[in-house]
Amino acid sequence: MKRLLLVTMMALAGLAWAQAPLTIRNCGLELKISAPPKRAVTMNQAATEILLALGLQDRMVGTAYLDDAILPEYASAYAKVPVLAKQYPSREVLLGVQPDFVYGSYASAFGRDAAGPRAELVRLGIIPYLSPMACEDRSLRPRQTTFEDVYGEILDIGRIFGVESRARAMVARMRSQGLKARVAAAGQTPLRVLWYDSGTDKPYVGACCGAPGMIMRQLGVRNVFADAPGSWAEVSWESVVAREIDVIVVIEADWSKAEDKIRYLTTNPTFANIKAVREKRFITIPFSYTTPGVRNALALKLLSEKLYPRQ
Repeated sequence: MKRLLLVTMMALAGLAWAQAPLTIRNCGLELKISAPPKRAVTMNQAATEILLALGLQDRMVGTAYLDDAILPEYASAYAKVPVLAKQYPSREVLLGVQPDFVYGSYASAFGRDAAGPRAELVRLGIIPYLSPMACEDRSLRPRQTTFEDVYGEILDIGRIFGVESRARAMVARMRSQGLKARVAAAGQTPLRVLWYDSGTDKPYVGACCGAPGMIMRQLGVRNVFADAPGSWAEVSWESVVAREIDVIVVIEADWSKAEDKIRYLTTNPTFANIKAVREKRFITIPFSYTTPGVRNALALKLLSEKLYPRQ
């Protein structure tokens, strides 16, 4: 009887989907989804890992642009998805795989030299979803990224693909991981942290309002450039030297190696008086942990363990 009831409910859910297309407002575009996508392409690593985390690899016909290695737990699923390009595929390559859904974590994914403007994809019958933290129109982005914004994106994807329960389970898992990290950091002396992405002439650092700022706020540490607007900011070395810094988080990426940046900091006399440099307190974190997505909760765990190692 229970099985019959379950089958009936599933049939009704399918009927409801067929009769009432889902509409999602995404970065100023109204996306109408008449059926769950079957031919998705992801343009950035965070988008790729969200689909893989939701078990949607069989509905992916292409992927692109890794910043570093895919998470080990998704590696076998990732291996089944065709890689269209090392960075962004051309529009011709993208359209060649006949996608019905294109998913980007950055606005650049929909630039003229990549997938092209989202409105044009809509006219081709393709659903173009962009992370709400990266809307082309900056006024549509959250003023300050929070974990709730990240969860909202994952739940959006769950609704679009008809896998809401998997998305809710993913969010619950991330909440649990975040809670454990916050508990581990609770009661500790707040450290002053510089989040160093890249750049030698002028450093590019984590600012007030993006994922690095969100992660630091969650752990109760002090972002030394919390007063800089935006997600990331290009600042001067003079302003870095003028601030008290206990720890430097150094980003590791294929395009900017952490060891090169640490060598630059530790061999240049200009930085000799920075406490973190003097004490060699560097924490290396892959760039992919700093893009809104499933890794953000793992970043909390990684950072709390490095900042406050158990005695």
